[in-house]
Amino acid sequence: MESSPNSTTVTAGVRIEAAAQYLPAESDPDRNRYLYVYRVRITNEDSVAVRLIKRHWVILDAHNKREDVVGEGVVGKQPRLEKGEMFEYTSYCPLRTEWGTMEGSYSFETDAGEIEAGIGRFFLVPSVDNALSPK
Repeated sequence: MESSPNSTTVTAGVRIEAAAQYLPAESDPDRNRYLYVYRVRITNEDSVAVRLIKRHWVILDAHNKREDVVGEGVVGKQPRLEKGEMFEYTSYCPLRTEWGTMEGSYSFETDAGEIEAGIGRFFLVPSVDNALSPK
């Protein structure tokens, strides 16, 4: 991530960094449609390989309306990361309010079993302070 992430968490040697950016050209405030792109970087800092098998996002809008998004892998993938390896992806989050938050967890499979790695809260706000740098 070329810009500073809005969220950094480390669980059992898995570092997860996340940041979001508002997409004004893709949004329509008159119809309560606000679109955000978010980027996540996952780095395995442990000596044991991990494979991402599930995700669970908790998305809250400005009215505290909660949406849970649960599924296998991320962006159609279940990456396996050896020690020191990193996986990064981008995805989108539509909101019905101008701002909100995202947080959640990833489930990883290891040779020793399964670990649940937290994804710290990050903000979906139309601000240049949290802009993602282009790749």
